Amino acid sequence: MEESQGTRVQLDLLADCLSKITQLCNKGDGFPEELKRHLGRAADIVHGMKPSPTREEACRNRRLLVKEAESSVNQVYKMLTQLARPRRILYLPHHSGEGPQDLLDQMPEDGEIVACVSGHPWKESSGGKKLHPKVGKPLDILKKLAASGEQYDMVFIDATEENPINYYNLIMNSNMLKMDGVICVQNVSANETGSQEHINDEMGLRSKGMTDVINADTRVKQVALPVDGVTVLKRLPISQVADTMKGIVADDVFRGLHGRSILDRLRLDGKVAYVTGGGQGIGRAFAHALGEAGAKVAVIDMVLEKAEAVTKELHLKGIQSVAMAADISKEEDVKRVMDTIVANWGKIDIACNNAGINMNSASEDTTLEEWDRTFSVNLRGLFMCCQAAGRIMLSQGYGKIINTASMASLIVPHPQKQLAYNTSKAGVVKLTQTLGTEWIDRGVRVNCISPGIVDTPLIHSEALKPLVTRWLADIPAGCLAQVTDLQAAVVYLASEASDYMTGHNLVIEGGQSLW
Repeated sequence: MEESQGTRVQLDLLADCLSKITQLCNKGDGFPEELKRHLGRAADIVHGMKPSPTREEACRNRRLLVKEAESSVNQVYKMLTQLARPRRILYLPHHSGEGPQDLLDQMPEDGEIVACVSGHPWKESSGGKKLHPKVGKPLDILKKLAASGEQYDMVFIDATEENPINYYNLIMNSNMLKMDGVICVQNVSANETGSQEHINDEMGLRSKGMTDVINADTRVKQVALPVDGVTVLKRLPISQVADTMKGIVADDVFRGLHGRSILDRLRLDGKVAYVTGGGQGIGRAFAHALGEAGAKVAVIDMVLEKAEAVTKELHLKGIQSVAMAADISKEEDVKRVMDTIVANWGKIDIACNNAGINMNSASEDTTLEEWDRTFSVNLRGLFMCCQAAGRIMLSQGYGKIINTASMASLIVPHPQKQLAYNTSKAGVVKLTQTLGTEWIDRGVRVNCISPGIVDTPLIHSEALKPLVTRWLADIPAGCLAQVTDLQAAVVYLASEASDYMTGHNLVIEGGQSLW
């Protein structure tokens, strides 16, 4: 074998030399045609003398090519999983024998991959809680999953496997693919228009049949990737196919308002928002929520370092943000903040007025200084922010103002004593109601959120443990609020989905105000 390989190398070098000599002769003048002809013939003879690869070498080369192709497909699948961010994947058998383990790292912590297999090719430990192999005939497993109403964000199919068309039809007709779901099909036929009579193997016929089914399906749009016949399918928006469906009332409920689904209507892409008190606690959670929904976010806090720490977090998530220091109880600071945001981003769509303070004391011991300081931030400062942002929004003809009030606007929380705080938050609710009714007909909605007692590091001190025990006894939910419990509310109030809501106090307190 070593002699064969050595001979092949020598002949390769000789053939290469003869080819180069022939090329040089053909480029130049004065070389006899007979010389050129003989050189060309010699090159052809040497090429013909090169021994064919042995069966073992051919098999090895084929395995290398297959392995290289499978590796490319695997990398593409990993990238697609990262982009699609699916929570549930359905992985059907693949002729390559590749399993779904490499996709696990791209899944969220609560994600899962359901893999239909005729055997169990993976170790029990591989995949942990995320990987759920279903052993048996894949089509039978698929029918059971469909009957139980299972749905998936992403599906992987191999067009050369047995029953790929049955897999695809069952998935699409049983609504196993979610509305915005994606199907990745490997080994799709490159010859979309070729006839089956030119395909002489079973896998080729399956691939061609699968390709024909995909091309004929008007419910999906597809893109072919230049990697081993991988095609990605995505459901078309229902607004694009509704007209072809008989017996369907294609109104806004069916199509979605302006052709947008409810989740799309919660998006804040292109919007500009600010959050006061955004450097920590509830404000930090609001800044992240608004940014994740698509908004640019100005994080405003008394302490610049806190605001900058939050903007650093946002930048790491690909969210455009800016940090600003301001005391909202000062009129000049409020004006500076609004002017800066408009100068940077051209508008303000969402005003999240969250900054507030609380200084507990018995009513008889509450000083005017404490009263004035509390109202200066909680009500006066909030009013100045509402007014300044409102003027900008009224000139734009659209805007959302979201104020942070408190459950203390509805009840008197106990056993702590906080007269100034309770009263100021009740004032926030009435201010919100008043502005909400005055401005809605000019495109500006004003609402507020009243959180219950929120779990923060501060309340875990030894001094407050008795209070926490008492609070928990007063909350039907049996636990304190987390800042993440409030994030969906601020996105809803900031989005077009809440356009018909104004002057509303959205209470999120685990039922505490009901007891």
